Amino acid sequence: MKVTIDIDCTPEEARAFMGLPDVKQMQEAMMKEVEERMRANLQSMDPETIFKTWLPAGVQSFEQMQKMFWSQMTGGEKDKKDKKDD
Repeated sequence: MKVTIDIDCTPEEARAFMGLPDVKQMQEAMMKEVEERMRANLQSMDPETIFKTWLPAGVQSFEQMQKMFWSQMTGGEKDKKDKKDD
């Protein structure tokens, strides 16, 4: 035996029937605060500042890795030359 009940109601009516709180006002207030914070952060961080903040760390680490590889390669060639001289 199978029984199906269809209830046609709005989300607000279902929430009230189940006894759940209405969080619409709190959600709107929180979203407004989030939007204000995001706007404040976006205004303080223009693209040039972001570029200067993020790029140097990446470039420096890349340059350091490049120097390490070059020192390894040139050091390896020196060892080979020293062994040939012996």
